[in-house]
Amino acid sequence: MAEIIRVLPVEVREKLKSGKVLLVCAYPDEERFKSLHLEGTISFREFESRLPSLPKDQEIIFYCA
Repeated sequence: MAEIIRVLPVEVREKLKSGKVLLVCAYPDEERFKSLHLEGTISFREFESRLPSLPKDQEIIFYCA
């Protein structure tokens, strides 16, 4: 299992702009995702469906509020 690292919002924003990271809302509940949705994020449900096709070296950041 990979180490959990906290990152600053400004770092996440830059990585999102450059396409280097996948930002995932950590809540599996779709209603909660809709209420906490940030630009450029995907839902946990979408993440689960895409997981088998993601590259092994894909950087993934989960967020919760």
